Amino acid sequence: MKFLKWLLIVLAVLGLLFFFVLGPYMKSQTKTHSPEKTNTYVQSGLDLSVNYSSPSKKGRTIFGELVPFDKVWRTGANEPTTFTTATALKIADKNLPAGTYSLWTKPGKQNWMVIFNTNVPEWGVTILSGGAETTRVPEEDVVEIAVPVNETDEVTESFTINFTDKGQLYMNIAWDRTKVKVPLNK
Repeated sequence: MKFLKWLLIVLAVLGLLFFFVLGPYMKSQTKTHSPEKTNTYVQSGLDLSVNYSSPSKKGRTIFGELVPFDKVWRTGANEPTTFTTATALKIADKNLPAGTYSLWTKPGKQNWMVIFNTNVPEWGVTILSGGAETTRVPEEDVVEIAVPVNETDEVTESFTINFTDKGQLYMNIAWDRTKVKVPLNK
């Protein structure tokens, strides 16, 4: 009985040590390799922001290898990417209420599925899967649209999400020689 009590105490101390020391340390270390970035768009009655971690290409083949085709991806590194809108808007022709969403994608060779989900988990992948499985809860998907893939002439070294407005507002997702444009409308 005394052994069991000590074992429980040791396990509790190790759990607290992981939660309060090792976990935050690991998160800070991953941010050095994939820094956190935020891009905003505040115009025409819209107030949008996207927050993501930006890994680098580092000579790797990205889509089809590092990021497999036809499998849901956390769209960046570390925590899932979040998309926040202060007002309701349309993603292509689908309604997205005001709020903060996790942003997931399913890269394909010709098209990507872009998914907005109401659940924003702590981390983008499960530790037990070695990073192969996302923490997305499919039942909480709000909007899912297909967008075409654009091949670019120049390499985008660091994973990037930004907004452009040249008569049509887009949220652009770019990395390596791949770019997808998500149409956003009021």
